[in-house]
Amino acid sequence: MNVTIVLPSLDPDEKLNLVVDGLIEKGFKDIVIVNDGSHDDHLEPFEKAAQHKEVTVLTHEVNKGKGRGLKTAFQYVLENRPNSEGVITVDGDNQHTPKDILKCAERMIAEKDKVVLGCRDFDEPNVPPKSRFGNKTTSRVFRLFCGMKISDTQTGLRAIPRQYLELLIKTKGERFEYETEMFFALHKSKIEWVEEKIETVYIEENASTHFNPFLDSIKIYRIILKFIFKYTLSSLICCVLDIGLYSLLIALSQGSVNTGSMSLEVQMLAATIIARVLSSIVNYILNQKAVFQSNASMKKTVWKYYLLACVQAALAYGGVYLIALLFGPETIVAKFIAKPVVDVILFLGSYQIQQRWVFRG
Repeated sequence: MNVTIVLPSLDPDEKLNLVVDGLIEKGFKDIVIVNDGSHDDHLEPFEKAAQHKEVTVLTHEVNKGKGRGLKTAFQYVLENRPNSEGVITVDGDNQHTPKDILKCAERMIAEKDKVVLGCRDFDEPNVPPKSRFGNKTTSRVFRLFCGMKISDTQTGLRAIPRQYLELLIKTKGERFEYETEMFFALHKSKIEWVEEKIETVYIEENASTHFNPFLDSIKIYRIILKFIFKYTLSSLICCVLDIGLYSLLIALSQGSVNTGSMSLEVQMLAATIIARVLSSIVNYILNQKAVFQSNASMKKTVWKYYLLACVQAALAYGGVYLIALLFGPETIVAKFIAKPVVDVILFLGSYQIQQRWVFRG
């Protein structure tokens, strides 16, 4: 196979060359290592690796992050490896076995236009509890808020066909968050990925990792939750617009001589309908263009959006009415708690339906 191994590394120990030796034994002939600004005390593993004819070592003078290290290697492959069919990103802590790396490379060649993710099984007994919880939680958040099903969101073993490297070089992110941004870039460009089950290896409970559980997790979750934030902001904007338009229309109608014979009830109904229609149009445009960034045509989405709006309105009334029947119309639950609870549930449900059905694609 004519593929390139990409291995970013910061302050490595002897495990780096265990990885290199294993790769060479499996027949890999092109290994690009990126020294991401390692301290002088940790240069020996790079020097030893560079003695192999199969290895090229690229160097950042200062630490720039794993994301930048991957981009540096991708750019190098595009410029210097015209015959390489793609890259296999590998971590340098010996937690990816040569056998699994080879499996991912072979599958990438077979699939041709799909990215291959080497995914671990976090139900295995050797997985540290914090890693099991963190990875499973992130996987659920990805699926719930982003509509992407990935069983191992933090895998460093990824086989990427050459034709996608240019896109990934332009993808934002410099450090660990880049690996998350990579999923969004692939998803937005409608590039498919497949999962290859790999061995779950934790050496010294992952003590050698440079991943900061707090700071790097914040960066990753900030990327994921930006969708629900934009959705919430879109809803708030349209709520304010709805109230503002309603108030403006009532004020105009009260001061107009042409509506003198119109009852207040009719004026309120007309203002409510006009304000709701205009604010819903704005909400539709914001959700399509800014929140879900859908390329689907208006013809395919607008009827779904308004059908969902009608169903949601019916469920809002029905939910509150049902709770009032269960707890009694005069109870605190019916008067003050029912509507906020129903609205929150419908708000989150609407997000899922808009993401997966209304603005799909």
